[in-house]
Amino acid sequence: MKKYLILEISINRQTMLKKYLFVFLALIVFACEKTSDPTVAKWEEQAARVEIIRDDFGIPHIYGKTDADAVFGLLYAQCEDDFRRVERNYIWATGRLAELEGEEAIYSDLRANMYMTEAEAIAAYESAPDWLQELCQAFADGINYYLHTHPEVVPQVITQYEPWMPMFFSEGSIGGDIEQIPTGRIREFYENRPTMAYAGETESWKAEELREEPAGSNGIALAGELTKSGNAMLLINPHTSFYFRPEVHVVSEEGLNAYGAVTWGQFFVYQGFNEKTGWIHTSTQVDFIDEFVEEIKEAADGKLIYQYGEEERPVESFDITLKYKTEEGVSEKDFTFYRTHHGPITHKIGEKWVATKINWDPVNALVQSYTRTKLSNYDEFREMMNIRTNSSNNTVFADAEGNIAYFHGNFIPKRNPELNFGEPVDGSDPQTDWQGLHTVDESIVILNPQTGWIQNCNSTPYTAAGEFSPKREDYPRYMAPDQENFRGIHAVQVLKEVEKVDLDEFIDLAYDPYLPAFGRLIPELVEAYEKLGKEHSEAIAVLRDWDYRTDKASVAMTLAHFYGMTYARSVGSLNRFIDDPSIPDTYETPSQESIVTAFDETISELERDFGAWDIPWGEMNRFQRLSGDINADFDDEKPYIQVGMASGRWGALAAYGAKSTDTAKRLYGYRGNSFVAVVEFGDKVRAKSILAGGQSADPQSEHFDDQAQLYADEQFKEVAFYREDVEKRMEERYRPGQRK
Repeated sequence: MKKYLILEISINRQTMLKKYLFVFLALIVFACEKTSDPTVAKWEEQAARVEIIRDDFGIPHIYGKTDADAVFGLLYAQCEDDFRRVERNYIWATGRLAELEGEEAIYSDLRANMYMTEAEAIAAYESAPDWLQELCQAFADGINYYLHTHPEVVPQVITQYEPWMPMFFSEGSIGGDIEQIPTGRIREFYENRPTMAYAGETESWKAEELREEPAGSNGIALAGELTKSGNAMLLINPHTSFYFRPEVHVVSEEGLNAYGAVTWGQFFVYQGFNEKTGWIHTSTQVDFIDEFVEEIKEAADGKLIYQYGEEERPVESFDITLKYKTEEGVSEKDFTFYRTHHGPITHKIGEKWVATKINWDPVNALVQSYTRTKLSNYDEFREMMNIRTNSSNNTVFADAEGNIAYFHGNFIPKRNPELNFGEPVDGSDPQTDWQGLHTVDESIVILNPQTGWIQNCNSTPYTAAGEFSPKREDYPRYMAPDQENFRGIHAVQVLKEVEKVDLDEFIDLAYDPYLPAFGRLIPELVEAYEKLGKEHSEAIAVLRDWDYRTDKASVAMTLAHFYGMTYARSVGSLNRFIDDPSIPDTYETPSQESIVTAFDETISELERDFGAWDIPWGEMNRFQRLSGDINADFDDEKPYIQVGMASGRWGALAAYGAKSTDTAKRLYGYRGNSFVAVVEFGDKVRAKSILAGGQSADPQSEHFDDQAQLYADEQFKEVAFYREDVEKRMEERYRPGQRK
């Protein structure tokens, strides 16, 4: 018995040894397989030089030995939080959207290729300085390593990210210049359709603007004379679609230490701060796009030429095949598009071909965007601005030396002042060509005005510093055609009253609930109703007693919002209430009858859609995040959070754009305050921030909506900027590919 027992134990031991040996050998084989690919080995080597610390709100703090290591980790972390948004931004930017969304998107893809083909993007990348190429390579490697370590994530279109791809997405904000070129006109031209009239297209844009929350941003800088600490402060307040930009912190041993908002897929902080400087971009109306009517004819050899002065120049032509998704699979469509030295042919006016010229200098744009994040003071920042590739933005700035500044635009073409570039110009006349770019010294710049404050809310620069603002007559019209708006009016009102504030009081200023549009619109309504109205006197009484301040409990806010929308749709433009010489004085004062009728319609619609007109604003105006989908919908029957903020169209500084949908009647936020930060510069930088919803797009993550209630309550979180503060608030620490 004992003999057999010993034999059995021996056999079992041998079996177990064989099993362990098999597992050991398998691990060796797996390890060999894992590192046998030199590309994977390179990724793993770089990942070992990167550390990601997630704080108690899931914000990634990325630490790398070099800038390239930090970029690698930044893209990896972005993909962890919302790969689908990273992916879609590059599908759109590189001209492959139709492969995801179908044939309707093919003219977006054609437009992208008309301004830069893949071959041209590769050439641009290869011409970039070595340090920029390293960052672009790290961008691609970070995304590709994420996909390698997450095989369950299946790319929809792009299966391999390349270092030349950032050339398509170089300035900082998806869309920017190129989205101002209508794809409808491109389609008409390249499908040889009849050309639509300008007036008809403009009217369709106006109708869309009435439905959508105005896009843009707020930037406010305060000098030390207006702060309790004596340090300069900056409000960073982009108004984008929710979840458009995540919050990140990226650090390297080569001097990078930037915190703020990054558009998904970018490798630089777009709006944010470092220890010494801060910057916020606001959309500009600087004229940086021109249309050139070309004289095209056929040469004797059958090739196309165009007239330019006394010259006859060849029209460049490019053959391209674009793919698009169908129910059966993937189909293809061939195009030949054209360019002159002015730019691609985008449409026709009558029978004349028109080229549209915009800023397209991706290498320098990336140099400017990245350099901006590592500067130490105003002098360095101003020198960086002289690269002049930031075409769609204004910039509000503050630094630790106490400077506050404003740059209106940056890429501003010089033009013949005797010609009207507000209309298409004659491309055959060399006098219509751009004559270089205005220097920063020639453009509109404000530095340390005596007001002690600077504001821009996508509004005219001629009120940006109160009575110490630039003078309109000192600049050509194309440099600042921006009109005043109610947010700009509101900002000036509150800033004129500022006295020594701290960070929390600065937040209160940025969320001031007064709505100047209703301060003009509602008294007119009350007067008309008191003269003509016979019904709804109770609702009018609510508005008569209102102080024009938005609040969750305010019934007046609900009435005013819906009346304002009805007014804009059927009565007239609220621009008639704005005193600005750049706004055409063509608005007629509506009749009291039309005003009363519009209000009656408003009451009827509220009662029809919601059963009552006396609904508190917070019950109507909601925050809800049900999924991480890019085009997520809403549901009146699902949980929500009441929000007291209001639309920027009424002059709300803290803009909250909300709308109903086909599946939800109440108003749900989708655009406006998204990432918001207030920053104080001094011996050490201090900041507070808030993010709509949360950092992660995964509904299973605790950081999917952990900031939602704070956001609705206007309660900011303290930013962990210094390493010791990050360590104190650390929730997890890992290297790319090793997260548990």
